[in-house]
Amino acid sequence: MATVTTTALCLLASTALAGCGAGGTGEDRSAGDLLDEANATMRKLSSVTVDITNRTTSGGTVTSHLVTDLDGRCRSRTTWSGGGVLEQIRLGTTDYVRPDRAYLQKWKKKPGVTGEQKLWVRTPVDPDSPGGDGLTSCERPFDSFGTAKKGGSTRVGDTRAVEIIVTDKADKEGTYIFSIAQEGEPYLLKTVYKSAAQRTTTSFSGFDEPLHLRAPKPGEVLGAGG
Repeated sequence: MATVTTTALCLLASTALAGCGAGGTGEDRSAGDLLDEANATMRKLSSVTVDITNRTTSGGTVTSHLVTDLDGRCRSRTTWSGGGVLEQIRLGTTDYVRPDRAYLQKWKKKPGVTGEQKLWVRTPVDPDSPGGDGLTSCERPFDSFGTAKKGGSTRVGDTRAVEIIVTDKADKEGTYIFSIAQEGEPYLLKTVYKSAAQRTTTSFSGFDEPLHLRAPKPGEVLGAGG
């Protein structure tokens, strides 16, 4: 196994240099080098779509759909299997948030809310909170960590990929499996995290596609005081 460390040559090389690393061929490169290159490629994106499904042993499932520029503009929708949907649009320093009735009743403990919620709440982004006071952040780290080894070949949709298995001392019970494209750009296509308590699958798509993000219409928005 190879410890995942940044490989300067691979990060600086263009994607045409697919053989950078030991031996000069993709097959000869270490798991750490492959993961470093994938993370570097993802950090350069101008936009990406992220779909996450988190299942716990208690039976609860949370899914989220995020379209982001990996900086300060994004839109997300999070759904809880036990009830509740929370939508969010972040445009720079402003969040627009729309919870549905079930979310307010179950998670905000507001049983008196009986009507469907159609209005967005406008609120400033908290700069001291990476997640914006519990809301979704547009940023994603794409950092290498832990100890990596190569797994087998797989397919994610129509794309051939290689699996990289990562373990970390900070999480002795968990294992990460990263699927990296072997065709075209070395995108990170999917990540699966497994532990005794949960399984989280994160899929990436829509690489560098145009973002169509806008604020809700004025008539659809309440200020934070409302």
